[in-house]
Amino acid sequence: MTSQTPARTQPDADGAPAAGHLETQRILSTTDPAIGLTAAEVAARVADGRANRLANASSRSLLSILRVNLLTLFNLVIAVCTVVLLVLGRWQDALFSFAAIANVVIGVVQEHGAKRKLDSLALLHVQRSTVLRDGERLDVAMEELVQDDILLLRRGDQVPADGVIVATEGVDLDESLLTGESEPQLKHVGDGVLSGSAVSAGSASVQLTSVGGDSFAARLTAEARRFSLVHSELRAALNRVVKWISIALVPLIAIVLNGQMQARGGWATAIESGAWQDAVVLSTAAISASVPQGLILMTSIAFAVAAVKLARNQVLVQELAAVEGLARVDVICLDKTGTLTEGDVELLEVTPVVDGACAPAVAADALAAVAVAPGSPAWPAALAWFGHDPDANPTARAIRPALAAPALTPSCVIGFSSARRSSAVAFQDGDARGTWVLGAPESVLGEAPEHAPIIERALEIAAAGRRALVLAHAAHPIDHAQAERHELPALTPVAVLAFGEHVRDDAAATLDYFRAQGVEVRVLSGDHPRTVGAVARQVGIPLEGDAYDARHLPTDIETLEAVLADHHVLARVTPGQKRGIVEALQAMGRTVAMTGDGVNDALALKTADLGIAMGEGAPATKAVARLVLLDGRFSHLPQVVAEGRQVIANIERVSRIFLTKTTYAFTLALLFGALLVQYPFLPRQLSATDGLTIGIPAFFLALMPAATRYVPGFLGRSLRFTIPSGVTVALAVLAITLIGRGADADERQVQTAAVFTLTVCGLWVLGIACRPFTVTRAAIVALMVAALVTAVLVPFVRDFFQFQLPDAQLLLTAIGIGLVGSALIELWHRLAPKLPAAIVADA
Repeated sequence: MTSQTPARTQPDADGAPAAGHLETQRILSTTDPAIGLTAAEVAARVADGRANRLANASSRSLLSILRVNLLTLFNLVIAVCTVVLLVLGRWQDALFSFAAIANVVIGVVQEHGAKRKLDSLALLHVQRSTVLRDGERLDVAMEELVQDDILLLRRGDQVPADGVIVATEGVDLDESLLTGESEPQLKHVGDGVLSGSAVSAGSASVQLTSVGGDSFAARLTAEARRFSLVHSELRAALNRVVKWISIALVPLIAIVLNGQMQARGGWATAIESGAWQDAVVLSTAAISASVPQGLILMTSIAFAVAAVKLARNQVLVQELAAVEGLARVDVICLDKTGTLTEGDVELLEVTPVVDGACAPAVAADALAAVAVAPGSPAWPAALAWFGHDPDANPTARAIRPALAAPALTPSCVIGFSSARRSSAVAFQDGDARGTWVLGAPESVLGEAPEHAPIIERALEIAAAGRRALVLAHAAHPIDHAQAERHELPALTPVAVLAFGEHVRDDAAATLDYFRAQGVEVRVLSGDHPRTVGAVARQVGIPLEGDAYDARHLPTDIETLEAVLADHHVLARVTPGQKRGIVEALQAMGRTVAMTGDGVNDALALKTADLGIAMGEGAPATKAVARLVLLDGRFSHLPQVVAEGRQVIANIERVSRIFLTKTTYAFTLALLFGALLVQYPFLPRQLSATDGLTIGIPAFFLALMPAATRYVPGFLGRSLRFTIPSGVTVALAVLAITLIGRGADADERQVQTAAVFTLTVCGLWVLGIACRPFTVTRAAIVALMVAALVTAVLVPFVRDFFQFQLPDAQLLLTAIGIGLVGSALIELWHRLAPKLPAAIVADA
């Protein structure tokens, strides 16, 4: 081995590695690569915290999840109202509390599931490592490594901490999970090595420079473990409504409670007579009805049902609101390896060499039929041995499907190395006698003029984004001594092989779908520009020449946005750049989805509005993604779009019902409190009207088929209708209440009349939400009307809700006022699209 003063890896601004060879800089502390640290030096580093121990911090505690979901103003209001009713012995009036309980349970279960996935996230799976200490090799646990240790790496090892190569024998590092570079990278003395990479060939001695929480894998894990919620317009809009109502609830409670006490002769009289209990019960009805907990619950149910439907088709929804996300995105960023391609190297074609020139191309599936080639009658058997070698590299293993396993025992083997860019195998006996070499054309053939046609063919393959290798033969079999010295005899070219990544069968059709839906498609890959460009063209992305090389990507946001406007296919993109590109697109007002499978995609997936991981991807990537395509089939995404559109369309439909109810409930509380008039509903009566005009029908409407294309601003559209409609309903209820009490009707009759007026108006709002009518939607409205009649006429139901049928005149008046209110509601419905957006705070 050779050695020199080691250097520290220089990551990019995000702590993510650069693609290809990593830049290095000098470090202060050095360790003798031949001896390693002494026991005393190891003990000193352990004492001052420079050991490779990773903090096992949780992303979020269960207590904090419970606190966030329980300790809200809405839950506090509902809880106080429920406790008050139970203390007063009016448990029948506490039906509204079930929706609040369901909201809390769904929220806690969802967020705790996300917490468990993030807490299980780990990039390193190293159990033990070999180090050099006091001149001796020691096998130690990963957490026993310390800074400046000399780590001995060999093929198959995963790097447990960041370091710098101090001695090497042509080590190749697989950094595909970190950088996206699909080919192993040849590393030299002084090159940086990042934790999480793996040794694919050769060996090296590495001085560890960053251990424990300072290593790349630890920093990436900590970043990925940060808890965050996917952006959801539905959730953001509901949170805005919650904020508005939360601000207004405090004065509303005071107004309502004072109004009901004053309606009973004042505070002193009500307390003395015991009428305060009825005042408190009616106040809880007014206050609890103003909380739109049913809309929040219905949104969660719609998300959950969509998630179950997608799970049956191998799409795992890790956060419920992600179902909505893909219906909103207008840019989808794709990683190449593992997303557009399956990630495995594939033997695409073989061109036999005839008389020193390349014959016409031969398809890969005909490879086994090529029985004779110049140089040897048995070259397919020799070639097959490369693929069936259990230690073969991915390129050699790609040969495996094309040939049957040979019954040959090699006499000598030289493994593949990026330094030589070739591998070799020798046979002493049989038709395959001699030395067979598989490698890069320039390494195997050199620059001899007679091989110009072969080199030209290799360049044509490379220009198409594929990898060209040459199979060559020498009659003399090399021995072990020659193999040790890497001495090869004069070679005769036999065939040129073309390798490439297998493009997913469903990729092109899925991308066509997104383009037809107005979703912009971008490719962000850490691979070579030529390879990325070739794959992009294969899946139908228009591109001339190679992909844009991200090593030239600017860092300032304005210039970056200009480059992104002109270039949609980028190569050599580092993990930090992927996240930066996502953030730049978001800054441009775009809603971004990001797909990927490698660790290098994890931060970008977490930053994007919607992260989508492939099922065979890295555990870290799947942990931070919002959607996981379990079977890796890209073609599932259109179905996710359809489910997202159904959720958005249906929630917008039912939001009109719920927000109208919130508006009239709030207005009723304000009117009856300010006018010092007794509130006209018991809590249980409002529960009945809510169930008939909102809860039960909304449940079915939220789950019905809908393919409406997403249009931003649903809250503004809803409020343009719900605010005037809700005020109209409140005024109608106030009118029938004043009329009933002016006629000296029994209080239960007045309440029942108010229920009829409210229900007629509510059913009209429901009918508007059901348009265009189908048989099912019409049946829902009809059933709700029948349920109202049943609730008033069936004795035990009537007694539970304390209904009392009013006389004919009051009943007809209640229905008539309800119909007048419905006519006005219809007018608001027709005028709402024409109202200026400024009248409401648009979403």
